[in-house]
Amino acid sequence: MTSRSKHRLPHDRWTPLEIAFWLMPVASFFLFPGYLVLIAQIMIVGLFAISLDLILGYAGIVSLGHAAFFGLGAYTAGLLAVHGWGEPITGLLLAAAVAALFGFLTSFLVVRGQDLTRLMVTLGIGLMLFEAANKAAFLTGGVDGLSGMMVGKLFGVFEFDLFGKTAFWYSFAVLFLLFVVLRRLVHSPFGLGLIGIREGGRRMPAIGADVNRRMTVIFTLGAAIAGVAGALLAQTTQFVGLDALGFARSAELLIILVLGGTGRLYGALVGAAVFMLAQDYIAGLNPAYWQFWIGLLLVVIVLFARGGILGGLEKIAARLTRRPAEGKAS
Repeated sequence: MTSRSKHRLPHDRWTPLEIAFWLMPVASFFLFPGYLVLIAQIMIVGLFAISLDLILGYAGIVSLGHAAFFGLGAYTAGLLAVHGWGEPITGLLLAAAVAALFGFLTSFLVVRGQDLTRLMVTLGIGLMLFEAANKAAFLTGGVDGLSGMMVGKLFGVFEFDLFGKTAFWYSFAVLFLLFVVLRRLVHSPFGLGLIGIREGGRRMPAIGADVNRRMTVIFTLGAAIAGVAGALLAQTTQFVGLDALGFARSAELLIILVLGGTGRLYGALVGAAVFMLAQDYIAGLNPAYWQFWIGLLLVVIVLFARGGILGGLEKIAARLTRRPAEGKAS
């Protein structure tokens, strides 16, 4: 038996349910060819939600301004494309680098505070960045948005089409690759240390853990992932608006995490799918009052499914498996 197998961490192997989960987007490509643009946007929002889940669900850092990093990534990729650099992959990497740098610089203001301080600091940073982008209309397009993007072919071969086929596979590949890396990260000693910080941050220094350093690292990483999500949306839609930096996007992200369940990674993806599909369906039925029904769904989830949709499903599964065991014991 090798040393690797001796020290293998729990939940490291992929379960059949996880494999089935990732086969669902592939199946949707063939089953719903008319909704590829929507599905691609769901995957992008899911990646954005994962970036906040790393910060909130694992490290316990609350944020109301996470859209700042999303918008930075979107504007970075957008400005590159407008000024003649339309190659998608390098645009994605540069967007991640810019968002990560901004996240690293702001992390020193965030990680040392408590919950209320973090809420106000992140909200303030987001509002300031939004107004800066609004004032710099000569660069960002202001309220009219950044248009005129010319995104090149993916790998020089696949052109972004109106039907969303390239956008679908591009978004799916980026989401899956980053998810594999992040899944390994949260199941590593570093990820378990983050959970320890979330559950009892004052006790972690007693075992030699540098709490501030770990929180700075995960905050920077979350910012980089958010920047990638923003760049993906900019490249696939070839437009960037001020709403990419808006408070409403940060608020929607929190709703998505509450719906799906925090601290699970998959909860971010499930929450994004439920939120965007419900929004698309309800808005089609009643465009004026769709937010009422989203709010009602959120209240029901909070009251009757602690831990979000995945938390509720885990409790149901636990009850179902407990009953047969109790029957055999009796």
